[in-house]
Amino acid sequence: MKALCFDSFGGPDVLYYGEVPTPAAPGPAEVLVRMRAIGLNFADVYRRQGHYHLLGQPPFIAGYEGSGTIEAVGTAVQTLKVGDRVAFADVPFANAELVTAPADKIIPLPAAVSFELGAALLLQGLTAHYLSHDSYPVKPGDVVAVHAVAGGVGQLLTQLVRQRGGRVLGLTSSPEKAEAARQLGVEAVFLYADDWVAQLRAHTADAGPDAIYDSVGSTLPQSLEAVKTRGTVVFYGMAGGNPASVDPRYLMDASKTLTEGDLWNYLDSAPERQHRAASLFELVAAGQLHVHIARQFALAEGAAAHRYLESRQSTGKILLIP
Repeated sequence: MKALCFDSFGGPDVLYYGEVPTPAAPGPAEVLVRMRAIGLNFADVYRRQGHYHLLGQPPFIAGYEGSGTIEAVGTAVQTLKVGDRVAFADVPFANAELVTAPADKIIPLPAAVSFELGAALLLQGLTAHYLSHDSYPVKPGDVVAVHAVAGGVGQLLTQLVRQRGGRVLGLTSSPEKAEAARQLGVEAVFLYADDWVAQLRAHTADAGPDAIYDSVGSTLPQSLEAVKTRGTVVFYGMAGGNPASVDPRYLMDASKTLTEGDLWNYLDSAPERQHRAASLFELVAAGQLHVHIARQFALAEGAAAHRYLESRQSTGKILLIP
């Protein structure tokens, strides 16, 4: 079968589209999925760069998110069958034509959800869901700042925060991205090139937001400075680089909370995965959650897709199509 591979770590040029062994028949508790759409995420970039530990030997195949149809089921699988339309958010080696997946990681796709939408929604949507419901449960009237507000998670997080009655202030890198955020109902958007800490405080009568969701990492000190006394900063990503160390005495002085988030600590069972995914599917079906697919690339064009993602020009999800 064909897959998007890399043998060494580095930039997008290390990626190549080539032949790899076709997966064997699925084990008793596994299914074989023929991929129809694959979600591209910064985690794939980090793996390609060598920042994440990878099991096995080259050729490495990145990717953890996608959708497709089941081609074969293991002998112990009772709830899935050949031909089912499915998706997943946490199964490795997704950048391929065929993927073997544990049955308990599979999420059935409703008829109204396309393969493209399923691949675009799950990882980023589930991330936005736990951030807004668990890491900092948004309450009506809360003022919340969202870093990278025009990105895939940022757009979904904005919508979920507003559905919970919160007000969203956005942070982004360009006027074009700021306009995309405003169209989703962001109250005010500030640019990283400006003094956004002062602007956040000025917009909140010098109090600061109740919470700040920080996926940039290198901006963590400024987020802690900007959030209000007794406020919360949720750190969940390092798209802009590793954060500086935080002295807990600084947090104590203003009773500020710094919490971290990782999706996999919440998607810890099949019922939990399916419950949270069903919630997102219902919102999409009701027209209450919009998923913006920025661009689609053929899987063979994976290097170009990685370059586009790293250029930070996109304001939504990037898909790879086998």
